[in-house]
Amino acid sequence: MTIRAVLKDMRNGEVAVYSVPEPEVRSGGILVRTAFSAISSGTERATVESGEKSIIARALDRPDLLKQLLDFTRNNGVKAAYAKVQTRLDSLSPLGYSSSGTVIGVGEGVNEFRCGDRIACGGSGYANHCEVNWVPRNLAVHVPDSVPLEAASLTTVGAIAMQGVRQAQVSFGETVVVIGAGLVGVLTMQLARTAGCRVIAIDLEESRVRQACALGAHLALLSSDPHVPQAVREFSRYGADAAIVTAATQSAEPLELAAKVLRDRGRVVVVGDVGMGVSRSSMYHKELTLAMSRSYGPGRYDPGYEESGNDYPVGYVRWTERRNMEAFLDFLASGSVDVSRLLDKRYSVDAAARAYQDLRAGRIYTAILEYPLAERPGKDAPAQVAVARLPVNRQLRVGCIGAGGFATSQIFPNLKADDRVSLEAVATASGISAESARRTTGFNRAQSPSELLADPRLNAVFVASRHYSHAQYVVTALQNGKAIFVEKPLAVNSEQLEFIRQAYWGAARAQTAPFLMVGFNRRFAPFTEKIRDFFLGRREAMMVQARINAGFVPRDHWIQQPNEGGRIIGEFCHFVDWARYVVGFPIRTVSAVALPDSSRYNHDNVSTTLTFADGSLANLVYIANGNPAVPKEQFEVFCEGAVARLEDFEMLQLVRDRKTTRFKSAQDKGHRRELNLTVQAMASGTEAPIPFDQIFEVTELTFSIARAIATGEQVSEKIHLFP
Repeated sequence: MTIRAVLKDMRNGEVAVYSVPEPEVRSGGILVRTAFSAISSGTERATVESGEKSIIARALDRPDLLKQLLDFTRNNGVKAAYAKVQTRLDSLSPLGYSSSGTVIGVGEGVNEFRCGDRIACGGSGYANHCEVNWVPRNLAVHVPDSVPLEAASLTTVGAIAMQGVRQAQVSFGETVVVIGAGLVGVLTMQLARTAGCRVIAIDLEESRVRQACALGAHLALLSSDPHVPQAVREFSRYGADAAIVTAATQSAEPLELAAKVLRDRGRVVVVGDVGMGVSRSSMYHKELTLAMSRSYGPGRYDPGYEESGNDYPVGYVRWTERRNMEAFLDFLASGSVDVSRLLDKRYSVDAAARAYQDLRAGRIYTAILEYPLAERPGKDAPAQVAVARLPVNRQLRVGCIGAGGFATSQIFPNLKADDRVSLEAVATASGISAESARRTTGFNRAQSPSELLADPRLNAVFVASRHYSHAQYVVTALQNGKAIFVEKPLAVNSEQLEFIRQAYWGAARAQTAPFLMVGFNRRFAPFTEKIRDFFLGRREAMMVQARINAGFVPRDHWIQQPNEGGRIIGEFCHFVDWARYVVGFPIRTVSAVALPDSSRYNHDNVSTTLTFADGSLANLVYIANGNPAVPKEQFEVFCEGAVARLEDFEMLQLVRDRKTTRFKSAQDKGHRRELNLTVQAMASGTEAPIPFDQIFEVTELTFSIARAIATGEQVSEKIHLFP
């Protein structure tokens, strides 16, 4: 099922309406059919204008992103960096962050919402200008019956204004100056007035100054008027107590103006995106306090709060972003805040491009997009499901789930270059990135994940989505008789792994010849094969050493979240598999220990020892507290007086009888060969390049490593492959 979404072309900044797959209900959130969404005159207009600039201009505007690109170039080369930039430019980006609508689906673990509830939603990437959105539970709030949904569509913007007022710590009777009378500024004026403050609005546009008093200000001034400081002093007697800056400009003039109009020891709160180059003397002589207001409250940018649904205890954090949204709706319900004058300009979602044009012309504070009512069937028609693996006839009709950086840089290009593959369908959780991938990579259609897995036209599925989702997609693909390749990890916990094991052997008993391959690519690297050949026919046990300078990943990164398994399960599994492949015998025991975290790391500075059935040992050291100037991956293998030394899959030394043979090549971690062998096996109907028992063994042993880190005890595992 397709829906309409307002998206920005990242290459030229053009805004248009596209058809995209409807998102699916996921655990921890709700599916919302949008009734109204608000386009703000500040944030979103600036986003679109930035997209219309040249690449160089955009880079100069965001030096932080430029630094990230330069770091990526140093680590991966100019060609990879160029490809990354082009992929980003060819993509479509969602717009919007404040909307309202009705719940049409409730995910697992969500108890406070029911289908039919009226909801206000927030969050960039969630409350999109889109007919249907999936929204995490902490970014959605109930709308009181007395509040129209069109007014509720401003809730997130109102919460931003409310957080700014809270940061200003205003009290009854104080004078508050609001610099910037756009949408956030207008709502800030009304909230400050409701809090018992006298409000002065200052803006550089005469039209906004003329309207400011009708929208909540007691006094409105033009910023270019040289008498502004005097007017503020006369109105307030002593100078303003607080200045809330809601303007959007790269100039520091709003902060300089705030310093001029404030009293001694006044307070400045920055809400808008303004230049921070205020002079020291302006702040110092009055001993002013400068504070930043972070969007719509505590919880913003915390994936544990926004994505995983972990709330903060009200006794410790009274006003989270969700509680700010609820409070703003309470003000709307009571009539203390009146947004009726801001709702005059409505546009059909199909006219979104014109709405953005009118905003840029400065004619309106906000544009409200209105979505047509849609009847949703009480029960969706059952999808046609392939109940057995289809004959491939030397042509793989492939569907891919996931369109992130790894999929677009590694999986898609290699599959597209293979004559045996037809790129049929691509799916993502949101649907929007699926449409981007369809346009840029050449897929025939964009689908939802459930549609793709049930599509009888497909006989192979490649999965590169978030780690927690892998197991469910694998099980569904096996049950539908499709050959499946899934990026590591296969699963993020033992329960998921058991779920897959049962599905795999269930398919085997049904004689559907299950095909399951996991992306342990390093065993397919050319230099790995040279090491295997070098020690071929050995009669002694091996000693394997591996040091992975993985680098620091913040605890709030998605991969560090508990439901994603963490880095040990999500990435360290690569090196367990590499050691298993090089030694060539099953792993028998695991012991592992991690450095103390000191609240910075997530048990990802780890030393692990593996013992093998033939007596071999492998010491694997995974480091998060290193430095990127040091090579990332180094391996050494010792056996029968011979040594193999491998660095970053670029340089290999093989030493025997005091003679050293050196090899050097462009970095090759085996992705291309892995995918080539996978496609070949799928197309010919043969077994996967990695036997299922080894896939299962490595995955289960990775869980053992995680348990060993937690307990500090050696863990012996007996692998159970058969039900």
